[in-house]
Amino acid sequence: MWMALAVGALIAGPVVAQVPTGKMDPLRPDQQRFFELYKQLVETDTSVTTGSCTQAAGQIAARLKAAGFADDQITLFSVPEHPKEGGIVAIYPGTSSTLKPILLLAHIDVVAAKRADWVRDPYTLVEEGGYYYARGIADDKMMAATWADTLIRFKQDGYKPARTVKMALTCGEETDTAFNGAQYLANHKRDLIDAAFALNEGGGGDTDGKGHLVAQSIQVGEKTYQDYKLVATNPGGHSSQPVRENAIYAMSEALLKVGGHEFPAEFSDTTRAFFARAGAARKDELGAAMVALAKDPGDARAAAVVNTDKGFHSICARRAWRR
Repeated sequence: MWMALAVGALIAGPVVAQVPTGKMDPLRPDQQRFFELYKQLVETDTSVTTGSCTQAAGQIAARLKAAGFADDQITLFSVPEHPKEGGIVAIYPGTSSTLKPILLLAHIDVVAAKRADWVRDPYTLVEEGGYYYARGIADDKMMAATWADTLIRFKQDGYKPARTVKMALTCGEETDTAFNGAQYLANHKRDLIDAAFALNEGGGGDTDGKGHLVAQSIQVGEKTYQDYKLVATNPGGHSSQPVRENAIYAMSEALLKVGGHEFPAEFSDTTRAFFARAGAARKDELGAAMVALAKDPGDARAAAVVNTDKGFHSICARRAWRR
């Protein structure tokens, strides 16, 4: 099962982003089919404002049915209040009656893109210099397309996994106020996605730039944001007689103080272990600083080095993980 999943991902991978090496080799037929699926998904606007995840889910369903999936193995879902924010669940049966399923989860919605802000059309897959450009090219339509392509390959090849493989492609991850498909399935259609474990986006890793893996990480939590409403008042007066005691100035000064504030380093058990072990695996100044900061969050010299990397700075800053 694991080997089959890995092979499916590796076969699809090179199509997603080619390293510039001059002339590219022509795609194999199976790679071309993956690319067509991927391109269609990327070029379908799935933003919450102008797009439709429901449309994209329907397109994936059509490809699964063309590969031989039965109607009862595919569930398209949405709710009346959010008809364009639907998703899809597909189930590929396994041979074991005791092993629990594996869930392949990915979101297909994207952040809205204003054409005027983009050099290229955000909803047209463009290749330049061996790289692809478009909205959702990586987050998370690459993974969604890989999952769908994997199930299609399983069906076409007649592969018989021990575990049942479930795939859920959902909307609502990129926009807090949107219909959250994953949450809806968990609350109302739990049987469709129940599994022993799930594979989803969120992990990552670092290399030394020479092809050697330095650290591989998994995500154990999800950061969220907090909204605040700030109100400034003052006695007021006629606009022809401006005074220094002005609500606009007071608000501006307050925002500058917020922007200039640096939260102290603070670790959870997970982030401390990550800094200690990932830092030790690095053989550079940043790695040494990570280890030092894990031992002593008050180490100002180590913090100054870690803060040069915005990713690591966010992991160890109190505001990044505390709710």
